[in-house]
Amino acid sequence: MSGLIGKKIGMTSIFDENGKNIPCTVIEAGPCIVTQVRTEEVDGYNAIQLGFDDATEKSATKADLGHAKKAGTSVKRKIAEFKGFDKEYKLGDAITVEHFIEGEFVDISGVSKGKGFQGVVKRHGFGGVGQATHGQHNRLRAPGSIGAASYPARVFKGMKMAGRMGTDKVKVENLRVLKVVTEKNLLVVKGCVPGHKNSYVIIQK
Repeated sequence: MSGLIGKKIGMTSIFDENGKNIPCTVIEAGPCIVTQVRTEEVDGYNAIQLGFDDATEKSATKADLGHAKKAGTSVKRKIAEFKGFDKEYKLGDAITVEHFIEGEFVDISGVSKGKGFQGVVKRHGFGGVGQATHGQHNRLRAPGSIGAASYPARVFKGMKMAGRMGTDKVKVENLRVLKVVTEKNLLVVKGCVPGHKNSYVIIQK
């Protein structure tokens, strides 16, 4: 699917024509620069590689510098490939937020907020012991039993237990584009998208 790389600015809300308050996310989408063109003859498939958000040359490798120089642009912080563009692009072309139109639906993927090491109540929604003591004290958020006795004498893989939560790749589908602000490269979509403020997201049509 065709699309752009963006940066999550934050959330706000706007009123629709019926006076309903709609929560929405503001994304800085583009301009993205074409840094490589994949072709069937050379790569075995057709796609274009886009770069977004300028990086300093000091922090770039020589490979990144050479790659950007070939496209006639600066080194980019975020690079991603997209397929399905109707128009043909060449190295150095810029694709702006005008690629999207108001009212259409998009899929947005990003890395969710990291929440650190969490227990089973927060991570998996366990109910604890429901405020009943059952002879226990100080164990309202404990996981409880995690297996049987002499058989199977082990803990099954995939058991819901405490552990690292967040920082997973998440895709939210069918978010409606509420507004396209071309002069500021902003895209306003209904609902929330994964990631913290200023995190990169992939927007696909």
